[in-house]
Amino acid sequence: MTNPQDDQDPQAPDHAPDTPPPGCPAHAARLYGPEFRRHPAQTYQRIRRDSGQVAPVLLEGDIDAWFVLGYRETRHVLSDTDTFGRDPRRWNGWDGVPPDWPLMPWVAYSPMMTFTEGDEHRRRSTAASEALATVDPFVLRGHCERFADQLIDKFTPNGRADLVYDYIYSVPALATAELFGLSEDEAGLGALAQGLTVSFLSDEEAIAGQQRVAAYVAELVKAKREAPGPDLTSQFVLNTPELTEEQQTADVMVLMAAALPLTSYWIGNTLRLMLTDERFAMTLSGNRRSIGEAMNEVLWADSPLQNLIGRYATRDTSLGGRRIRAGDLVVLGLAAANADPLLWPDTPVGHAGNHSHVAFSGGEYGCPVGGPETARIIAETAIEVLLDRVPDLTLAVEPEELSWVDSFWYRCLDSLPVTFSPTSVTAG
Repeated sequence: MTNPQDDQDPQAPDHAPDTPPPGCPAHAARLYGPEFRRHPAQTYQRIRRDSGQVAPVLLEGDIDAWFVLGYRETRHVLSDTDTFGRDPRRWNGWDGVPPDWPLMPWVAYSPMMTFTEGDEHRRRSTAASEALATVDPFVLRGHCERFADQLIDKFTPNGRADLVYDYIYSVPALATAELFGLSEDEAGLGALAQGLTVSFLSDEEAIAGQQRVAAYVAELVKAKREAPGPDLTSQFVLNTPELTEEQQTADVMVLMAAALPLTSYWIGNTLRLMLTDERFAMTLSGNRRSIGEAMNEVLWADSPLQNLIGRYATRDTSLGGRRIRAGDLVVLGLAAANADPLLWPDTPVGHAGNHSHVAFSGGEYGCPVGGPETARIIAETAIEVLLDRVPDLTLAVEPEELSWVDSFWYRCLDSLPVTFSPTSVTAG
């Protein structure tokens, strides 16, 4: 296996061909549509086979972009912030983007920390990490255990459930409320979770979904500015007195977007793996691999966060044998990079103990320090409690009948029906 941490510059300026820009049907694959949604891994394999480690692609609406599939190339882009900037106002393709573009909510420039650069980004990212550092992992785990037990008590008497709706979204939503100082009001949390989820869909509801979340978070930030409490939102507000209320709202939205959808999908994809892969088969007789191992496998092989938009070339450069023009959009294929055959030799070595994936991105714009660990505690606790309480979970449909949410960003189920032995015994 190659060294996952080898960030050696993969560019080869002297040999990079003057490749035609993306958009030509002969060169560009489409990263949208039913087949892509159902089998993204096969799509990535086909693009790599036909076009190499950096390929021209078409996003929703046939918008041109470069797609980075290589692990080394991805690591390079993540680390070279001088050449691959984060401010989307550099993009030379905005003239062709319609105002109702489904990917607009998390691509158009806004006051979010993710679109800042240099010292400003480092200050705001550090403030987010310092806020996350105040989270007590033992207290958080205790809260998640309580939330999980309460939810399981509601569906165990029935002998069947749709885990997506009855559990997978709900545990992280309740944990998010606890972390960010939200009310545990069921309707309010449902609206927040629904808005965040919709904002990442590849349909016309995405923009409206993000707008609803922004309004919700703006009210939260305003309240915490006036009366701080022992929560992440208050801590972040206190850490960033130089930011406007609008900037603080945008940054808290970024943190929530990482805490809620991503964690939910990590839970869902891990449970699907354990229910469908005989290596992780859940049986009453045991013999299933550890939950932690399954969760790590998912980050490598079925990453909840699949793709990132993006980076914007600050100058003419080359990457993976392609000539990139100043202002070109570069999309990071995190899931494709994790599956790079140059990273994994023909002989299977497995993912156990290897945490060098890019499932949480990386570099200056990776998840703030403490973010992945917080997500892991929520996800791991939710899975552990479920398996302890309902050890005979069985998928209620054939694996190939499972359907997936239509999202360019995420890989997640829209339903996970299961059956089990009904019980009226609660956790107490």
